[in-house]
Amino acid sequence: MRIDLHTHSNVSDGTETPSELIRSAAAAGLDVVALTDHDQTTGWAPAAATAKEIGLGFIPGMEITCQDPNGISVHLLSYLHDPNYQPLLDELDLALNARIIRAQRIVERLAEDYPITWDLVRNHCQPGSTVGRPHIADALVTAGVVENRNEAFANVLSYRSRYYVAHPAVDPSKAVQLVREAGGVPVFAHPKASKRGRVVADSTFQDMIDAGLGGVEVHHRDNSEEGKGWLLELAAEHDLIVTGSSDYHGTGKLNRLGENLTEPEMLQRIIQEGTGSQALM
Repeated sequence: MRIDLHTHSNVSDGTETPSELIRSAAAAGLDVVALTDHDQTTGWAPAAATAKEIGLGFIPGMEITCQDPNGISVHLLSYLHDPNYQPLLDELDLALNARIIRAQRIVERLAEDYPITWDLVRNHCQPGSTVGRPHIADALVTAGVVENRNEAFANVLSYRSRYYVAHPAVDPSKAVQLVREAGGVPVFAHPKASKRGRVVADSTFQDMIDAGLGGVEVHHRDNSEEGKGWLLELAAEHDLIVTGSSDYHGTGKLNRLGENLTEPEMLQRIIQEGTGSQALM
């Protein structure tokens, strides 16, 4: 069974609709796919409908934007949570508002040196989608500043760039707690992705585990090989779920569906633990 538990549609920063994403997953030979758009679940219904139509397993999920006390970005995957759990929705609303303000400030800084405007960025977003740096990257491509998203993130949108703007987000341990309260299974996304920037201290992992962390995304292209080994040891020590996935964004990233996979027994653990929504299997 081929299982990919981390993908994005154009509800957040992917380039395909939820239904198109599901069909792409089937074409890539996947048996099960999770949709994990940033801070939103509006893609669940169309994705599930298409998955049911074509006979593909579907896991509803989400990727929550967090930030540790040291200002390090943390992404938390949530599977099978209740999308209507109000305390979690309240935190997501704060995150969405913060992302918009952050994006506007980045564009203001970029506009001092490049032909980019907020309207141009908005033209690269679907109505109701989560505005983020990937959309700014697409606008930079349109403006001829860079050739693709990867070049944008390696240069002008890097956290080392003078155009970079940090933003407030929920503490990862609190996010873990909220996901559990919502009946979901929290999994730390690409936790050793040092090429993206700073990674959290060991103490943050322990704090998240104490709060109820369910698993770690080990098999991801952005985790270092040394980091993968460390994560496997951590998972064994604390009996955490181990996942692997693509972090697919359509044409927005080089990541390809199914390039990393999750073992069936790990998916079964997620399904057994998740009580807030239903898997389609």
